[in-house]
Amino acid sequence: MYCSKCGHLDDKVIDSRLSKDGRSIRRRRECLGCGHRFTTYEEVERAVLRVGKRDGRSEPFDKEKLLSGMMKACEKRPVNAERLEAIADEIQSSLEMEFRREVPSNVIGAKVMQALHELDEVAYVRYASVYRHFQDIGEFIHEIQKLEKRPRKGEPQQELFK
Repeated sequence: MYCSKCGHLDDKVIDSRLSKDGRSIRRRRECLGCGHRFTTYEEVERAVLRVGKRDGRSEPFDKEKLLSGMMKACEKRPVNAERLEAIADEIQSSLEMEFRREVPSNVIGAKVMQALHELDEVAYVRYASVYRHFQDIGEFIHEIQKLEKRPRKGEPQQELFK
């Protein structure tokens, strides 16, 4: 590892510890040339996941694009940005486990909609309107009526057998 101050190649690791999210290792290093201390992070190299689009094109998966779409849906809503980042990480991890190379875009959209439905129903409808290409107000009304029929998070379900 090159020293960030003098460019010397030799260093020693002073301290190693797991990062807060458990996905990387933080290492404190000391340059053997000048004594400068610096921090490096080591993480698992992820396989390049591609997204298969509706029109047949394919592009690399971009977590920032995913996060941007969710943030737009949650704009001016009481939703924590850190929570959205955690959801994006969870979606990316589940996609990497389920798919080897390419994931259909509709699978990503479905996972985002499921997460937003649990997080904030207004954000869910906003995202659904773009994702499903709503053309008129009737489609909004239909989606809201479907939402009203679903049990709310934390609401006890009726007993099936009495």
